[in-house]
Amino acid sequence: MDSATSETRTPLGASADNGLKIVVVGGFGAGKTTMVRSVSEIRPLNTEETMTQAGEAVDDISGVRAKTATTVAFDFGRITLDARNVLYLFGAPGQERFWFLWDRLFSGTLGAVVLVDTRRIDDSWYAIDRLEQHGTPFIVACNDFGGPAFTPEQVRKALDLDPHVPLVTCDARSRASSKLVLITLVEHVRALYADPARALRQELV
Repeated sequence: MDSATSETRTPLGASADNGLKIVVVGGFGAGKTTMVRSVSEIRPLNTEETMTQAGEAVDDISGVRAKTATTVAFDFGRITLDARNVLYLFGAPGQERFWFLWDRLFSGTLGAVVLVDTRRIDDSWYAIDRLEQHGTPFIVACNDFGGPAFTPEQVRKALDLDPHVPLVTCDARSRASSKLVLITLVEHVRALYADPARALRQELV
């Protein structure tokens, strides 16, 4: 997948009172680094390293053989919401050998985006399972890699998604598209907190 296009970023304020944390998770090569890079107003911190032949023995690269670098810790970006509130974005590594980092990243999280590559939809199972175990609100975003199109109903069935979990499509390279994903997540979290019974059902899934 091509890198996110560069855009003019808004200068940061000197300080903020409230920091809200969102985590972007998903399978290996689903576009998590690309999404954080495309939407962050600062130059993102990333821990990408060049992929080598040694990694092929432990990472499933089927479907992503054009990938040349991979995240080995996490990506970090920031979006200023207003003078007092900022949104911190953390992109989690997708390889199974780094999943032990996820529980720490989920701590204190407002919500999460599960980024899905529909060519490798099974790679999304672990992310959804861990988020449900943590009781962390999440939405699912299907990243457009130009492969076969699936209907929302097909994706929901394949992922066994709860009907209340929002499902959207996106292009992680696009800042506008990635922003819409984050807006959907924030609106979902707000709706959950406005309906305590619904929030409880989310935790019990």
